[in-house]
Amino acid sequence: MTVIVLTNCPAGLRGFLTRWLLEISAGVFVGNPSARIRDVLWEEVQQYAGQGRALLAHTTNNEQGFTFRTHDHAWHPIDHEGATLIRRPDPNPPSGGTPTTGQSPPPGWSRAAKRRRFGRG
Repeated sequence: MTVIVLTNCPAGLRGFLTRWLLEISAGVFVGNPSARIRDVLWEEVQQYAGQGRALLAHTTNNEQGFTFRTHDHAWHPIDHEGATLIRRPDPNPPSGGTPTTGQSPPPGWSRAAKRRRFGRG
């Protein structure tokens, strides 16, 4: 089984994929092509995606039973002890003043929230 998800990609690319896969929802394609065809389709997706993003998931012979690839995606696959996971970017990178550093909480917190978070004191 192969699944390709396109976001903000040209309509021509979607039309190309419908030759080999079934579009079950806008930008979501499923099918069961051979590994060679799947790799050719993925190369075409990478070449013609333009400003869009793409994600490919397909079955394989590993412990998870599937693997995936991304193109121009903020979420990246990483290997963690033999399992492939998705690493999402941190929306709020640490910039000082965080509760884990022992500094005061950010302004705007209620007294009750400060007590719950940092204890009485």
